[in-house]
Amino acid sequence: MPVFGLNQEKERAMVNEVVAKLTSSCWDKCVTGTPGSKFSSSEYNCLSHCAQRYMEMNMLIMKRVQSMQ
Repeated sequence: MPVFGLNQEKERAMVNEVVAKLTSSCWDKCVTGTPGSKFSSSEYNCLSHCAQRYMEMNMLIMKRVQSMQ
């Protein structure tokens, strides 16, 4: 497999890992009990804010690591 393809696979794996962690941590924090057919407004707001903060922190950490290299 060419290096370009390997890098794409690594990036895809990293994105999948971030999404899985985000989903797990935000779900555990925001969803109480068994959800119905849709989230309550408080669950929706919590999930939205949690995901936004998670992505902001992830980008901040990635930038910090890149600047250290």
